[in-house]
Amino acid sequence: MSDTSKTTPDPGPEPFRVPDGDLDDLASALAKTMAEVRQHGVILDRLGSEPAPASAAPQPTDGIPAVEAADSEQGEGPTSVFILALGGEAYAVELAALSDWVNYLFLPVYGREISTARPWCAQWHEHPEAVARLHALWLAWQQLTDAEAGLSGPSTWHRDHLDQALVHLRAPDGPFAACTTSPARPNHRVLATPAPKRFGLAA
Repeated sequence: MSDTSKTTPDPGPEPFRVPDGDLDDLASALAKTMAEVRQHGVILDRLGSEPAPASAAPQPTDGIPAVEAADSEQGEGPTSVFILALGGEAYAVELAALSDWVNYLFLPVYGREISTARPWCAQWHEHPEAVARLHALWLAWQQLTDAEAGLSGPSTWHRDHLDQALVHLRAPDGPFAACTTSPARPNHRVLATPAPKRFGLAA
């Protein structure tokens, strides 16, 4: 005789729910992780394109000193992690990672009220000086907030890097001097600089 009783299907495990208060922390941690992954990708690309070690390189001939030969071989690609030394796709990847850090950590914590005495530009990535200063600040942040930097690392970053960068970035005559970022009157304008036109650099 067969069992005619109905069996209740197993509903499976309960879905995992994150409290609303923790979502911001998770988003910030995710943004930081994504930025670090991009940074590691750029570093790996650089390492893969570096020339072979001097011990594996052929010895120079015709009486050329080894140091001069090594210098000529290393002239093929950027040897710096600084964003202004990058170009093309490497620059774009680095700028995207920097933008994540600026938008999800730097501005929410250190983006004080905008005024004529303390300007800011939402299109900061179009100001080469701002990109350079923010990237240098981010590199220092990565180094000095690492556990290996010790307990005083974050304090050193604030004192020696953040405070100095903000003085120049948000000065009334700094890179954002021509930009009005009031929500009622948004305006983005890049001032001319003494840089030669062929470089296409702006304030």
